[in-house]
Amino acid sequence: MKKDDVIQLKIEDISSEGLGIGHQEGMAVFVKDTVIGDEITAKIIKMKKTYAFGRLMELLSPSPDRVEPVCPVARQCGGCQLQAMDYPAQLRFKENKVKNNLMRIGGFPEGVLERVMEPIIGMKNPFRYRNKAQFPIGTDREGRLVAGFYAGHTHCIIDNHDCVLGVKENEEILEIVLDHMRRCRIDAYDERTGRGLVRHVMIRCGYHTGQIMVCLVINGKKLPEESLLVQRLTRLPGMTSIVININRENTNVILGRENRLLWGREYMEDFIGDIKYQISPRSFYQVNPVQTEKLYGTVLEFAGLNGSETVWDLYCGIGTISLFLAKQAGKVYGVEIVPEAIADAKRNAAANGLGNVEFYVGKAEDVLPEKYRTEGIRADVIVIDPPRKGCQKPVLDTMVKMAPDRIVYVSCDSATLARDLAYLCGCGYELERVRATDMFPMGCHVETIVKLVRKSNRKSKLNTYVKLSLDMEDYYRIKNAEGDAKIE
Repeated sequence: MKKDDVIQLKIEDISSEGLGIGHQEGMAVFVKDTVIGDEITAKIIKMKKTYAFGRLMELLSPSPDRVEPVCPVARQCGGCQLQAMDYPAQLRFKENKVKNNLMRIGGFPEGVLERVMEPIIGMKNPFRYRNKAQFPIGTDREGRLVAGFYAGHTHCIIDNHDCVLGVKENEEILEIVLDHMRRCRIDAYDERTGRGLVRHVMIRCGYHTGQIMVCLVINGKKLPEESLLVQRLTRLPGMTSIVININRENTNVILGRENRLLWGREYMEDFIGDIKYQISPRSFYQVNPVQTEKLYGTVLEFAGLNGSETVWDLYCGIGTISLFLAKQAGKVYGVEIVPEAIADAKRNAAANGLGNVEFYVGKAEDVLPEKYRTEGIRADVIVIDPPRKGCQKPVLDTMVKMAPDRIVYVSCDSATLARDLAYLCGCGYELERVRATDMFPMGCHVETIVKLVRKSNRKSKLNTYVKLSLDMEDYYRIKNAEGDAKIE
């Protein structure tokens, strides 16, 4: 097999980035716009030593799980990788993805997983669920203003003002902003030259409150005719906060460090269950409120609190999980690296009358070991919800030393989850419950909640892989060598 060959493939799986996977001559071939079960012809466009990339040429026999995408630009846009797959099939794919990573990377036997894994939590309506959207602003080839989402692996904007995953209010807000830019001759930011003013429009909508926040990210200090834009936006029902975010850096990071309030409050509010949260522009807040309530309910169930426990919540964000836990715990400590998030968390605790929560600013891998070393902190339960790269070794080591009865691990990447679970289960813990939750229908990512319980008076050897290294570069090198290629 070589570049420009046209081959026939049966798509057997989907990668973490939404590419269909078939095999030819013992090599994995990754092909965009395909569904598990499709039989296709593909043209090889890139060859690597152990895998290749192909372009879909012809759909010979469609998968029984293939459906017509709801969005007309789903194929071009990089936001939805699975819209051409029937939703029940998406849930099966995600459940299998978690299971396979736990088996292959974590080394957990299939029989164990069949015992501890519970059915994935899906959605009744898998559209219009996102409470946050970030629209890049640019120009097309004719110089006309566009807003939408980037095509996969590019910074080419696909013009789309009404994403079917987002709320309907997004479209009207975008139209107002773009019309204001045209009237006042405001240029869109050009990342190649670093010129132009408006970079992004971020919109948040409260699922339960109906409150709306609009944050305009600009390459400057001020927008022309700001009062006119405010006048138009504030006519919309629910408008609560209009903020300018200043980002003059040559970076792909969307939000800058400085905010300036144009109108209303510096935050909006929403509920998860009966807990009210204040959300500022830079706050991390789950984008799927329906599934978030189910996710946090599962976390609370796995934690098994009776009202007297001491709980540590690592990577706590604005305290969303911390406050859920505080309702049923004796004392909760939260740790988060973002100072603005901790400020939100403290306000949220006060607003909900919860005095049994304490928050620390800093990296979990710094705060937890330092508190353990200097203060001898303890925990009955530790809840962790780390970023995609998983936990660093100092966090894992300190948790093992603290020896809580239960660890509840919430993960957005089942590969790094599997790696960390192998370590923890090699240090005296065992899997008791595993449940995936579909937080991102039409996308490839899946959240997983795991309950670990401490084994009493039993020693077990570290997983061989974990003994080798916890370094992510080595992790991906090993992963690639096993045939699950990292998509470039």
